[in-house]
Amino acid sequence: MATNQKTYRKSIQNCDWPLDQLPGLSEQDRKQLSTAGITNTGQLLKKADTANQRQALANYLQIQIQYVNKWVALADLARLPAVGCDYCGLLLHAGVGSVSQLSQMPTHRLYQQVLRLQVATMQRRDLCPSVEIVQQWIQQAQTLETKHI
Repeated sequence: MATNQKTYRKSIQNCDWPLDQLPGLSEQDRKQLSTAGITNTGQLLKKADTANQRQALANYLQIQIQYVNKWVALADLARLPAVGCDYCGLLLHAGVGSVSQLSQMPTHRLYQQVLRLQVATMQRRDLCPSVEIVQQWIQQAQTLETKHI
């Protein structure tokens, strides 16, 4: 059984999403990124990998660096298949800024953060992802993090 889990864990691949599926980008933002040769989340992560690259991209696009940092954080979280573009914004608003940070979080603490956010903003507890889904996010983050070591 442990062999099957290792096989499953090794099979997790980064997901690249078209920028129109990433939350928080306007049509104008997407057009500007396209002029820089960036049309999906994988390209964004490659071209904005370091702080210097993010600053250069912000200068090229003539926007503030915090927008680029936000987009990179969303794209990083969206790499996880269970998170994707559906939950990356929720995680960012819950205080999780990277796959690395997500991989270190205790499941129940993150679940409580997400639940508080959902109740505070949507006033609906039933829209909160289950503990099992939150656990899947963390497991996938841990798997991707160990691949990079």
